[in-house]
Amino acid sequence: MAPDELLTVRGLEVYFPIKQGIVFDRTIGHTKAVDGVDLGVVRGRTLGLVGESGCGKSTLGRAILRLVEPTAGSVVFDGIDLATLKGDALRTIRRRMQMVFQDPMASLNPRHSVETILTEPLRAHAISFERGKRVRELLDLVGLPKNSARRYPHEFSGGQRQRIGIARAVALEPELVIADEPVSALDVSIQAQVLNLLEEIQDRLGLTYLVIAHDLAVVRHVSDDVAVMYLGGIVEQASSDQLYASPLHPYTKALMSAVPVPDPVVEDRRERILLTGDLPSPANPPSGCRFHTRCPFRQPTRCSDERPGLREMEPGHLVACHWAEQIAAGQITPSEPALETDPDRSGAQRAPAPATGAPTSG
Repeated sequence: MAPDELLTVRGLEVYFPIKQGIVFDRTIGHTKAVDGVDLGVVRGRTLGLVGESGCGKSTLGRAILRLVEPTAGSVVFDGIDLATLKGDALRTIRRRMQMVFQDPMASLNPRHSVETILTEPLRAHAISFERGKRVRELLDLVGLPKNSARRYPHEFSGGQRQRIGIARAVALEPELVIADEPVSALDVSIQAQVLNLLEEIQDRLGLTYLVIAHDLAVVRHVSDDVAVMYLGGIVEQASSDQLYASPLHPYTKALMSAVPVPDPVVEDRRERILLTGDLPSPANPPSGCRFHTRCPFRQPTRCSDERPGLREMEPGHLVACHWAEQIAAGQITPSEPALETDPDRSGAQRAPAPATGAPTSG
């Protein structure tokens, strides 16, 4: 664990059993939602975790907080391995880690007033407080009027409900906040307001954030560092400036190339990387590199046989790819994706071109 890391994850696995039988009494396999994740979150900074739906981002966030039990691996928070804690010890340290959930309507109790919602964490941890004063402080912190205290979640808009969820998360003055898709359920016009609020609260309270999102624009806006996740594993991690300026992993390159640029000249000229095939099932992931079945840079050797681990290619820039150096140097070029049949032309399909310029052995 690096001295400046508040949270360090090593080899984390979360496998869910697949059951079969009349009473589901027989395990026939496992869904590998999180499969050998290594991750570090630096104290006082924001790490954005990005990836497509189904890659295991939310499960990873919940496993860090022990809301789901890890199958293997370690989660070290401020020098304490959370996987070894039970009972009161786990309950005590949870005060220092909180979560903002994706859907505030689902995570806020509809039968509780805002005042009850905001004070429940304090009562649960037996923290003495002046009820009215603390509620007013929290409402002021997230920009809600004081008369909100007596109202119920259904009386607020989506953005206001998310503000209540944020207020509840910081009520215990935690050190780490995990925000799971905090703006994906909100209108675009409201998203920037909530993201700016998260940044203001971080500056005021000195928080460390892990922000989970699938929107690269959201991640770029809030993150100091970025980790890219694919099919249960981290494929690249770097500072936000490094990652957006020079992505090294083929999956990250494909994600970046799909983000529209508000300049027609640049948009027409920039390189596009099109992925073929569907996301493999986490119940039966591919052998070797998890991305090799869709990778336009895949090679006939090593990619399908050996799973790459994260390695530092540049200071602070980690990537899990066997051929990252050769791809960055232009020695390996992307194969051409198959074209869909066009009935207005010949009706023929063009096969993918083989990748060229790669070494033939590892």
